[in-house]
Amino acid sequence: MQTETYRYCRYEVEGPLLTLTIDRPEVLNALHPDAHRELADAFDRYAADPTLRVAIVTGAGERAFCVGTDLKALDATSDHTKPSTGFAGITHRFDLWKPLIAAVNGLCLGGGMEILAACDLAVAADHSQFGLPEPRVGLAALGGGLLQRLPRQIGMKDAMALVLTAKRISAEEARRIGLINEIVPAGELMTRARALAQEVLACAPLAIQASKQVMLTSLAHANLASTMHEDYPLAQRMLASDDAREGPKAFAEKRPPKWTGH
Repeated sequence: MQTETYRYCRYEVEGPLLTLTIDRPEVLNALHPDAHRELADAFDRYAADPTLRVAIVTGAGERAFCVGTDLKALDATSDHTKPSTGFAGITHRFDLWKPLIAAVNGLCLGGGMEILAACDLAVAADHSQFGLPEPRVGLAALGGGLLQRLPRQIGMKDAMALVLTAKRISAEEARRIGLINEIVPAGELMTRARALAQEVLACAPLAIQASKQVMLTSLAHANLASTMHEDYPLAQRMLASDDAREGPKAFAEKRPPKWTGH
């Protein structure tokens, strides 16, 4: 494994898998402007590196995934900026077609929920809690597209319950409403997240990226029929790829496919 430590996050590469860890456990992995910029750079690298195919996003320590904005740091500086790609460098990034898996290791509040909603899959430790506390301090979760994503991901009534009550919910409740995919004991979190990543990696990379592009892009259309005529560049790339020929060939020859991403 190759590890690069930024000041506020860790960038660990193992073959085609990236593990990106928010590394501010002393403040429950809350983020300030410098942390946002580092994470934006890390996601830029992930997007641009053709050898990386799946990323796991998690937090350092066992207490928190991310509790949102570091309000004390924010109060101490005049720099309130975020990257153009949004909170943690991910919430306004709408052209990243490689998969993101959230490994939630504790409190997931405010901006942490924004990161979670920007990920495609999520596994949570059984002690994790989720919530949007902003309305209790006179604010709304406007910064990362969360209020737009939540109704699409979990349904309007469950989204409204989270937003309008500002209450915390358990991992069990988060799983029930579809906010996360799985719950595991805390000690098994990263093992399960990596196993899930391996399941994704067993699939053809261009097929995965094309599928994500079609699903997310189609949400912009109110009329389902119109989505069938959308131009999906990654789908066209996939159909013309060597991997599209390799898959059926490997099946016919009763052997595992050898994906190249080309």
